[in-house]
Amino acid sequence: MAARAPNKTRERILSRSLIMFNEQGEPNVTTNHIADELEISPGNLYYHFRNKDDIVEHLFQRFEDAMDQAMLVPEDRDANLEDIWLQLHLVFECIWEYRFLYRDLVDLLLRMRHLKMRFSRILKRAHESIVEVCSALVRSGVMNASRVEIEALANNIAMATTFWLNFEQIRPQIGAKTDPDLGRGIYHVMMLLAAYLRDGERQHLNDLAESYING
Repeated sequence: MAARAPNKTRERILSRSLIMFNEQGEPNVTTNHIADELEISPGNLYYHFRNKDDIVEHLFQRFEDAMDQAMLVPEDRDANLEDIWLQLHLVFECIWEYRFLYRDLVDLLLRMRHLKMRFSRILKRAHESIVEVCSALVRSGVMNASRVEIEALANNIAMATTFWLNFEQIRPQIGAKTDPDLGRGIYHVMMLLAAYLRDGERQHLNDLAESYING
């Protein structure tokens, strides 16, 4: 039991840090705040992590792994609209789980420049995944778009997804709801595809969107 205790404490630090970063904003949380919240000494925290940036880096690794899984596409067949919907759902869930990264993205990547290259890799992977899926839709006749249009669409989807949380923070809120609506974010990204779909698939996309948002 004693041999497992450090790992348990390490996991508690990461879990509590993620919650505090998400709720309060990473710049507003110090290692002392985290230690106080966990009722451990700062020295105990520093035994597991050198500083707050070390905690952020470990959380970023988890985020990176989750995003890699979310962006997987079918290997044994061409992707369809339901695959895109599922992929976007997984990506948006990942963004929400690690939302502190996106809310302070520019400042965070300026401070931790080595993470900028890793985040750029995620964006490159996302772009390649979108291009691959859209190309599959073109091959199956579901979508009508040139290579140039697919590249532009991939950039627009990556941009909308990356800055969705920031947009949600500043747009006028309807009613008392304060948390962003994952479904609405996915819906708006999916609508970027609509103009390139055949009439039947466009209607199918609208049906999916309506059931998802209103369901």
